[in-house]
Parts: sequence; structure tokens; C-alpha cells
Amino acid sequence: MSTNGELNRKLRMALVGGGQGSFIGRVHCTAAVLDNRAALVAGALSSNPEKAKASAPDYDIKADRAYGSYQELIAEEKKLPADQRIDFVSVTTPNHTHFEIAKAAAEAGFNVICDKPMTFDLKQAEELAAVVDKSGVVFAVSHNYTGYPLVRQAREMILSGELGEINAVRANYIQGWLRTRLEESGQKQAAWRTDPSKSGAAGCFGDIATHAYNLGRYMTGLLPETISCHLRTFEPGRKLDDYGTALIQYENGAFGTVTASQISHGRENDLSIEIDGTKGAIQWRQD
Repeated sequence: MSTNGELNRKLRMALVGGGQGSFIGRVHCTAAVLDNRAALVAGALSSNPEKAKASAPDYDIKADRAYGSYQELIAEEKKLPADQRIDFVSVTTPNHTHFEIAKAAAEAGFNVICDKPMTFDLKQAEELAAVVDKSGVVFAVSHNYTGYPLVRQAREMILSGELGEINAVRANYIQGWLRTRLEESGQKQAAWRTDPSKSGAAGCFGDIATHAYNLGRYMTGLLPETISCHLRTFEPGRKLDDYGTALIQYENGAFGTVTASQISHGRENDLSIEIDGTKGAIQWRQD
């Protein structure tokens, strides 16, 4: 520790998930080390022990800290001296596993960064919150788009009153990768995201509409009062929604809309938001 209370070393990170064939784990790792304040030193990269260890060289994780399960990771890291063990665990696995991993890490005294959603359902979320309160660890849920510098600038402008009172928020997240039944081809990302037992109660809306809503919440600071939502599944046979629109009335009387699609041709990660105030308006678009 330095004299002003700040760490004078890199934070030691462990990654759960992110093995071969995954998507978001690599993104978490890249983001964590981007400003040279963290280093990935350990991982349990897959629920398959062999695949977990085979994936470790892709991240330059040494063999003795490439674990076959998150349980092994937590147990072995806890045995290490304080100046060697990990500082935090990054959870980048499918939705239905977030609770058990995050809970185990928090109970062991490790800080946690968990990809959204925090848990599979509200009951798990309340239990996990109690565990975190008891343990005193830092627990963060990642909504990654709030990290953009211009998103943060927009937030500062809005909260400082430059746009006046906020009247309307329109947020959209449009993709096209699930226009066909990709999940039937064995594609890993499509398979678990369209499976209610792994993704949860929502498909497209749980996966990406949450980001569009979060962007408006983060930028404006507004809380919703009432919400009306319509979801559709356009691909026959798919078990979860692949399109939807929500209408939100905020506590200050402002209106908001959130539209999300995973069946729009030619769109990859087209996240955008428009905010109208009494003094001005602002627009941001990722693509």
C-alpha cells in the first residue's frame, strides 16, 4: 500500500468462464487490463476441467493457477499468502451459474465483478446481497457500456442541468444474429441464450434490452414508476423472446421507450440512445 491509501501494484484478477468458444470472458479480461491497473493471474475458464486447463495458455495463465473448477480456484487461492492470492474474481459464465460462483467467492472473502444479470431470479439476488453485506467484499455488476467516455460526459451534462428537465428517453439495442434458428446449429452462445433453463425468463430483453435501459438510467439518474412491455418471438419454435418494446413512465413524469431486437438483418451491436430535455437534447450511438 502507498501512504495515501492507494494500491501501488496491479490488482490480481481471476477469471471464471472465458474458455475456448466463449465470448464475454475475453472482453472482461481486455477491459480489466486496459489501463494497466490489473493483471490476470488465475482462472477456471470452463465447467469442463480439461477444457479449462487447455484454455489457460490463451490468457497466459500459468499451469499451477489454471484450475479445473471455480470451487478449486477459490479453495486454492485462499491458501496462498495474502501478497500472492487474487484480489477479485470476474464471473463471465452463463446466467444460471452466476449466483453459485459469486456467492462462493464472496463467502471466501474475494471481491467480485459479475457480468449481468446478477443472479437467475430475485430470491437469489436477495440472498447474494445478504452474503455480500455480511462478508464486506466489493461486489459489482458490469453494464459495460457505461464505460464509454462520451456516455460519462453525457451523464455529467444531464446531471448538472445542461439539458434542463428530462422529458423523454429513447433507447434501442438492435442486433440480427438470431434472425435464423442459430441455436439449432450447436452454436454455443445462441444455445444457452435461447434456453430458459440457462438464460432465465427473458431472451432478447434480458440479454440486450437491459443494457439499453441501463444506459438511460445511468445517464439521467431517473427511476421508473410504471412499465408496460410487449415481447415477441418471431422465429417459430424459439423458446424465448427475440424482439420487444417497453414503455416507461419515470417518477418525474418523463416518458421512455426501450426497443430491442435480435432479428434485424444487417445489425451487429447497434446500441443507441436519444434524450430530450427542456433546454436541449443529446444523442449517442455505438455503431
